[in-house]
Amino acid sequence: MTESLPAKHPNSSGIQRLAVLTSGGDAPGMNAAIRAVVRTASFEGLEVLGVRRGFSGLHRGEMKLLGPRDVANTIQRGGTILLTARSATWRTPEGRAAGARHLREQGVGGLIVIGGDGSFHGAHLLEQEHGIRVIGVPGTIDNDLYGTDHTIGYFTAVETALDAVDKLRDTGASHERIFVIEVMGRHAGHIALDVAVAGGAEEVFIPEDARPIGDVVQVVKDSVAKGKLGSIVIVAEGFPGGAQGVADAIQAGTGLETRVSILGHIQRGGTPVSSDRILASRLGEAAVYALMDGVSGVMVGRQGGNIIQTPLHETWEKRKDVNRDLYRCAKTLSV
Repeated sequence: MTESLPAKHPNSSGIQRLAVLTSGGDAPGMNAAIRAVVRTASFEGLEVLGVRRGFSGLHRGEMKLLGPRDVANTIQRGGTILLTARSATWRTPEGRAAGARHLREQGVGGLIVIGGDGSFHGAHLLEQEHGIRVIGVPGTIDNDLYGTDHTIGYFTAVETALDAVDKLRDTGASHERIFVIEVMGRHAGHIALDVAVAGGAEEVFIPEDARPIGDVVQVVKDSVAKGKLGSIVIVAEGFPGGAQGVADAIQAGTGLETRVSILGHIQRGGTPVSSDRILASRLGEAAVYALMDGVSGVMVGRQGGNIIQTPLHETWEKRKDVNRDLYRCAKTLSV
């Protein structure tokens, strides 16, 4: 029995060619999103131009046609095959005007931007100033964008950080040391909180709860009194004082041997886990269909398993809080 292909999506916008770029920090799963955009467009009979080096490449006109075979064997790759960059020129009206001109010269009817809030700012300005239709796809490990339960790259970043925490816990227990581990999250503690719960940390510090660093001293003393050989403390990079400040407080307050480990950009790389590949595939497809429907100026996201659309400006204007129940759970289980 031959399976029938899905029905074609109505193209009420009349768009025939679109462009896609990745911008800002890379996130595992970006290639899966690019692949989904290209293959969905191909299925619907549309052409796709891949913009190299994000907005930096767009204002220079660095674009090339992409077909289904160009994105073969990419779904499992970290980073981004289109490359990414941050562009000071794009922050100027002249830079955005040049980008809009290149898109129009190539007959592009809409642009899909895979990135975080900074990238969405750039896309929003392009639409407002030049009438270019834009759709955002949330690609950032920080998971800090309003309008989606999770962002592309977040699941992989958590797994990468957790693997490091597990290894450091073994060393900490063997040497009876305190390890203070800093994970990414300049403005959000989502990674730190998930890693703290999954890694069995004794304490976690996140930007959303700027409490005194000194609170950790009693926690560590209590852990020692209970016979724990080593302790793990997780700190989001955006917490005031950072991991070094927390470590200094522990050292001064307890005299115990304390080590700092800053995981840094290792969390951005690596093969995306299945959850990121699936999320990226669904959102890449949804972005193409949004353009075909004539929609612009929104981010496609997933909430409760459903694909939704959120105005781009709301993704950074509205605050996405950490899961407070999970935060409580982290405290409860650290006894």
